[in-house]
Amino acid sequence: MVQFIDVFKVYENGTKALKGVSFKLDTGEFAFLVGPSGSGKSTIIKLITGEVAPTDGTVIVNGYNVGNMKLSKMPYLRRSLGVIFQDFRLIKKKNVYDNVAFAMYAIGASSKEVRKRVPYVLQLVGLEDKAKVFPDELSGGEQQRVAIARALVNNPSLIIADEPTGNLDPVRSLEIIMLLNKINELGTTVLVVTHEKALVDAFSRRVIAIDNGKIIGDGLDRYKI
Repeated sequence: MVQFIDVFKVYENGTKALKGVSFKLDTGEFAFLVGPSGSGKSTIIKLITGEVAPTDGTVIVNGYNVGNMKLSKMPYLRRSLGVIFQDFRLIKKKNVYDNVAFAMYAIGASSKEVRKRVPYVLQLVGLEDKAKVFPDELSGGEQQRVAIARALVNNPSLIIADEPTGNLDPVRSLEIIMLLNKINELGTTVLVVTHEKALVDAFSRRVIAIDNGKIIGDGLDRYKI
């Protein structure tokens, strides 16, 4: 669950990124966060992941109050999240299996747990036959599927997809959102950050629209920007 209550964020250079943002993303929901460049989308992501703290207001993520949590608690918050980036961020010298397994080893998972979980997640994203292939041998859509598998492998309660289709053609973009939709149907909360109107319009999902640091729309198929 994510809850923003009257959140303001002012950076040290004086930029007023958020100006009283309030919204709630319930457990099991799927929502798009949309808005133009500089609207505040990236700041919302940084607040959810604990990269920055709010200047004022309250940010609750999976039971953690981001504004006043101890640094020692930050790893526990981040383990409950899976983040997918536009540029994939795969390790080129590791094959598909090892890229996904790396995320499990990073939090101390055993080899037995890795051997059980990684094949399941690769099957879920349709890459069970690509386990030994390296990133450079994959298409852009396949690389993004590896990134989704990596984000999913530690069973997070929330997945944040930051412009996950920005480097893909329309057909591959649609496939990626359909995959995230499937993951959501299995019980994971999903927040997709995007500026692609056509993609948002293709799905009857909640749309949270932000512009100039303020929420200007929140509901089904409401894309006002």
